[in-house]
Amino acid sequence: MKTTFCTNKEEGPSVSSQDRTGSRGKAKAKVLALVGTSALLLTGCSAEVQRGWLPNVDRDTTNHTAAIQDFWVNSWIAVVVIGVLTWGLMLWCIIAYRRRKNDTGYPRQLSYNLPLEIFYTAIPLVLVLVFFSFNNNLVNSINKPVDSEIVVDVRAKQWAWDFNYTFDGDQEKHYAGIQAHLNDDGSEGIQETLPTLYLPVGKSVEFQLNSRDVIHSFWVPAFLQKLDMIPGKTNHIYLTPQVEGTFDGKCAELCGEYHSEMLFNLKVVSEAEFKAQMAKLEDGHIGEEYDRSPDTVNSVIVKHEGEGE
Repeated sequence: MKTTFCTNKEEGPSVSSQDRTGSRGKAKAKVLALVGTSALLLTGCSAEVQRGWLPNVDRDTTNHTAAIQDFWVNSWIAVVVIGVLTWGLMLWCIIAYRRRKNDTGYPRQLSYNLPLEIFYTAIPLVLVLVFFSFNNNLVNSINKPVDSEIVVDVRAKQWAWDFNYTFDGDQEKHYAGIQAHLNDDGSEGIQETLPTLYLPVGKSVEFQLNSRDVIHSFWVPAFLQKLDMIPGKTNHIYLTPQVEGTFDGKCAELCGEYHSEMLFNLKVVSEAEFKAQMAKLEDGHIGEEYDRSPDTVNSVIVKHEGEGE
């Protein structure tokens, strides 16, 4: 018996990867790299770019802002470098291994490459662990409890703020905030009428964050820190303001109809000015006696006439 083996003439020889790279592709890659590097250097001159477009103007607004800013900017630099490298390799593969006009058949097919598989698995794992390590160290450093000179019990409420101050050991003062309102035309109201929280510059502060009703969030954008305020739970922020000035504060958690008007000012002043402002406030604290108790209210069973008969 005679056996005939048929071959497909279109298959042709395998295409070598060495024949797929050319000087034109290398020139394009060099031009793109040069343009990208030039653009990065030019834009890096602005202050906004140097701080990663973060809302703090001064690097050392608090004792934590510099570390937070550095972590943010360096993370973006690392991500951009990894992204450019990845995209560059993908683009190189697309160009280097594209099909030419005179090519016939298919390139040599590989089912897998063990070294590459290990590389593609190990490198992302290492990157994740490195990012986690830096992030975890920063968070632990920021959240480390400090024996603070000023303690401010911040109590959020729909839709304003109460501030209870404890300073000089046993001095207690409080400020009861009133809800801010927009003007009749919908524009912002006068900033000076907002609830104002005063802090002395250079003094360590502990914020005790509480809510009187629903979930709120304490946020001073220039401080680069934000933390939820949960009914029945006290959260803490420890920091030292290092730059005098007036900073915007707001609730960062959707808390109802007038959430957008739940604003306040935070003024970092000299110690003398801080004590002068404290002298204008009423003595004592207004604590949890003014909190709403949704669990108690919801647990009351109202029986209607005729019910259960």
